[in-house]
This record gives sequence, C-alpha cells and structure tokens, in this order.
Amino acid sequence: MQQNLALGYTFCVSTTDEDRMFMAIHLAREAEKRGEVPVGAVIVDPDGKLIGTGYNEPIGATDPTAHAEIVALRIAATRMNNYRLPGCTIYTTIEPCAMCAGALVNARIARLVYGARDERFGAVETHFRICDNPDLNHKIEVTGGVLEENCRRLMQDFFRKKREIWRPRT
Repeated sequence: MQQNLALGYTFCVSTTDEDRMFMAIHLAREAEKRGEVPVGAVIVDPDGKLIGTGYNEPIGATDPTAHAEIVALRIAATRMNNYRLPGCTIYTTIEPCAMCAGALVNARIARLVYGARDERFGAVETHFRICDNPDLNHKIEVTGGVLEENCRRLMQDFFRKKREIWRPRT
C-alpha cells in the first residue's frame, strides 16, 4: 500500500473544504493512473494538520479492503498512535461504501466531507445512513456535495473509458 503522505504534501496548509477536496481529487487521479477506480481521501486532525491520505488500490495491493478511506485511516491511526481519531475530518471524493462508512464510525471520525453521491454503493446518505444511524453509538457530521461536479466527472469519465475499451467493435 502507498505510504507517501499526499504524494509529497507533508502538512496541510489549506483551510477550506474545497482546498482539501482538491487534494483528495489529486489522489484520486493517482489511483486512476494506476488503473484503479479514482477515489481519493485526506484526513486532517482537529487542528487542521494533514495526518493521512489514501487512494483506491485494491487491485495493486491485492486487497479488497484497500479503499481510499481505509488506506487513509490506517496511515492516520499509525501517525496518531491510536485507532480512534476523535475530532478528525476525512475528505473523500465519493460517498463512502458500507465498509468504509463503518470504519469511519469505528474510528470515531468527527466529520465526513465527500464530493459526489454514489447511487449504487453509497452508504452514508444514499443507502443505510451508517454515519448517523440512531442504532450506532457514534454519529458523524456529514457534508456532501463539495466539488461535486469535479468528483462526479472523474468517476463518469473513468467508467466511460472502461466501457469504450470493452465495447465490441462491429
């Protein structure tokens, strides 16, 4: 798994959700270059310092759990020497799936900011509502739609290109 923090970023100098989402988009593009679904994630601590980054790499890592959010959580937890990340915020380009949303709750992430909804697998607002489910013991503040068009286009372009490659020629 990739261990380089934000591909050269060593700390977070930006303060806005949009700036941090641009970092996640940059990471998503790195995943795409490697043939992975383009999803990127960035985690900042309560002071706004960058503590974890990740991009999708289940193919390259031969690991079905190597989603961008999980990779970023692993790095952040190691850096903080704690599997719990209270007060931290995660920025991710797409609405997290059930596995990732569950991991965010278990890590006690305080805030989730995501770009585009995921109509098929999104488990935060589209399906399941894992991050604010009243049956769970931790709730996450959720902000969706940050740089939504940029994030949606990244995914749509990736899958359009994939379909073109596999479309039978007549």
